[in-house]
Amino acid sequence: DDELQTDGNRSGHFQNGEPGVAPTNEEVIRLIAAQLAEIGDQFDKEIQARVVNDLVLHFRNENLSREEITQHMSRVVAQLTRAIPSDMDQEKAMLVLAMLLAKKIMNTVPSLLHRVFNTTLNYMNQHHDYIVRMVS
Repeated sequence: DDELQTDGNRSGHFQNGEPGVAPTNEEVIRLIAAQLAEIGDQFDKEIQARVVNDLVLHFRNENLSREEITQHMSRVVAQLTRAIPSDMDQEKAMLVLAMLLAKKIMNTVPSLLHRVFNTTLNYMNQHHDYIVRMVS
């Protein structure tokens, strides 16, 4: 019932007695999401179409494993991160760039949604410790 949102908002609500997030944690999460969305808007203008098209080619290559695509995505994110101002938290920027690239690829080639989503999730899981630190 929940929808994927890229603007930091959560669609839907918990049903069937599922435990929800405590109000204080939810507010922290919303604040972080708003900051990430703002950073994403800034980065959106910086990412060139050729970068997205190159990633699309990799995602379309059925011969590449999920790990190989994740490694390529990591290299692209690292390259884009170098152009980010040094006063910005690099790990946060990397996560935002990964989500933004995923959004751009899915908007360009919707049929890649499943593969792009799984790869982006895999990439973000590699940065799990940072995400936990951000929320706590």
